[in-house]
Amino acid sequence: MGPLVWKVLGTGVAAAAGIVASKGVEALWRTSGRDVPKDPRNPASTSGGEAVAFAALTAVAVAAAQVLASRKAARYYQESAGHLPKALDATK
Repeated sequence: MGPLVWKVLGTGVAAAAGIVASKGVEALWRTSGRDVPKDPRNPASTSGGEAVAFAALTAVAVAAAQVLASRKAARYYQESAGHLPKALDATK
């Protein structure tokens, strides 16, 4: 496996994880009885506190999902190729 494989695998997995996490936060937000803010930047659409809470929850969930998915992808790459991708190899 080469660097191109890692770029596609790492980027694709991280993007998919981010989308799934974002959708999960939206579903969780709806179960709390609130509407998902259409445009959190618009003061007329939601309160400032609610907009910040939604943005913070989404950011934490997406970042955590991307890190976990990228680590899993790196482990898969390592098991398949016998080494970590060069971009992640701290010894070089």
